[in-house]
Amino acid sequence: MIPVEHYIALSAVLFTIGGIGFLVRRNMILLLVSIEVMLNAVNLALVAFNRARPETHTGQMLSFFLIAAEAAELAIGLAIVLAVYRIKKTVRVDDANLLRH
Repeated sequence: MIPVEHYIALSAVLFTIGGIGFLVRRNMILLLVSIEVMLNAVNLALVAFNRARPETHTGQMLSFFLIAAEAAELAIGLAIVLAVYRIKKTVRVDDANLLRH
């Protein structure tokens, strides 16, 4: 049996990798991937805490809701990326200034 601390350490590493990827990258698609990595790290932590307290399924239920929110976020994010790409012909964040007047 793997201790919960190992799962939490892995979750922290994944969240850090996602955060660094979000701060360093300039490609919109890679930013979305970095956000997904961070949200999956949160899912891992929720399921790990649920494993430590198995009498309730709160961690698993929250994880399922978070997965649904991730799917909606990804669909909306990709729609925005496609709209920006059609107009600007690039997916770089620095070139996406469509909302400025």
